[in-house]
Amino acid sequence: SQNYGCGKLHMVTWNVATVDPPDDVSLLLHLNSPKSPDLYVIGLQEVYSGPLRFLSDTVFDDPWSHMFMSTLAPRKYVKVSSIRMQGLLLLFFSKMEHVPFIRDIQAQYTRTGIFGYWGNKGGVSIRLSFYGHLLCFLNCHLAAHMKYATERVDEFEYIMDTQIFDGKKAPRIADHRLVFWFGDLNFRIQDHGMHFVRSCINNQTYNLLWSKDQLTMMKKKEQRLQEFEEGPLDFQPTYKFDLNSDTYDSSGKKRKPAWTDRILWRLRPKAPPPDEQDGLDAKKVRQLEEDEEYPLKIRQDLYTSNMEYCVSDHKPVMGVFTLELRKMNRTPLVRLQAEGDWSADIDAMVLYSPLQPFPSSTWDWIGLYKVGFTSVSDYITYTWVKDDEVAFNEEIIQVYVGKEEIPVRGGECVLCYYSNTLQCIIGISEPFKVHESKVAIEEGLLPERINGLDKTIASDDLFK
Repeated sequence: SQNYGCGKLHMVTWNVATVDPPDDVSLLLHLNSPKSPDLYVIGLQEVYSGPLRFLSDTVFDDPWSHMFMSTLAPRKYVKVSSIRMQGLLLLFFSKMEHVPFIRDIQAQYTRTGIFGYWGNKGGVSIRLSFYGHLLCFLNCHLAAHMKYATERVDEFEYIMDTQIFDGKKAPRIADHRLVFWFGDLNFRIQDHGMHFVRSCINNQTYNLLWSKDQLTMMKKKEQRLQEFEEGPLDFQPTYKFDLNSDTYDSSGKKRKPAWTDRILWRLRPKAPPPDEQDGLDAKKVRQLEEDEEYPLKIRQDLYTSNMEYCVSDHKPVMGVFTLELRKMNRTPLVRLQAEGDWSADIDAMVLYSPLQPFPSSTWDWIGLYKVGFTSVSDYITYTWVKDDEVAFNEEIIQVYVGKEEIPVRGGECVLCYYSNTLQCIIGISEPFKVHESKVAIEEGLLPERINGLDKTIASDDLFK
């Protein structure tokens, strides 16, 4: 039924060792696979952060974000959120059809400084509600070196404890219905000598190394780690390689191979143990009832490394998941449509109507986007909503876009309603065609056609 949804999530973690991106990421993103994902979540570590690139949300100045956005936008994926803290970068992309159902988007960062080097390690996270289910994605780069396994767990717990989100429903990471923890977690393979580790890799008997993987060992004694699940490490360790090769470290240091790069997940525990149930507050009871009424299941379909990429001393790791959930919201908050013919020759009309009550504001706006836009700030132009009336459900409201704002070349477009209070897109129109300007053709103003639309406004003034 429409109430239930099945979504495919493609995750990547990669320590990119400050290099620029490769030319082709089709294998990394499975661009040629028959069923394309609904969501992409990409976590990178050691993205080059030169001077002035310390902490910023604007990722346009970084070649990795640019490359992922320009690869995914033509395939109709929108970058919904991103956060960057020095070398850590986290990107969340969604197919356009899901965007109006992704709300309550917040990003956070935590620096860890156990060794006094503040800022070069830590965690960045994006949390959001997906059809009403609260998800959190935490990309970490934890302390290096064999002997610091306990410190890595301490850093992880510090990040889990200190990241706070707005809103009563899930103020901490562990309050979210589903958490993904991934990144360069830096756990090593203990005790075994180099010769044994290498022969297990050559023979593909990875299972002989699992019991000495530090994360597996720490899980046995740390309650909080036990709540996280991970697929079998049925791929060769992803660290450390000579650059531009598949050869493990042949330098003087001869680092022992390790599964440093991982993807784990945690579904919020269903009910507390029987002896703790007396102390359940009303909020917890409501949460448990909601969990039963709106089930969420997760299945991992793939967990592997990708050996084809050689630009870094780490190999990327991919996790593909299927999420099955009962949708808490099935209709967007606003319905939008482009009325009549659109071209740069006449002012154009937008019709919109609220389908459910939401906190509308006079700062809400409707953006005109080309199909294949990269993110919410990638609009051609925008118009403010009507500010003098409170909209009732299903009431149809008209606003106009001036003809001088409409691209003369035309093209396939969509309209998006951006809610200032909710800080996200809450409605998207069906795609429609903007016609080429007849006036411009007659007056010979149209030079040779260029792919795509010419932007009349490229300002970012809506996000200041």
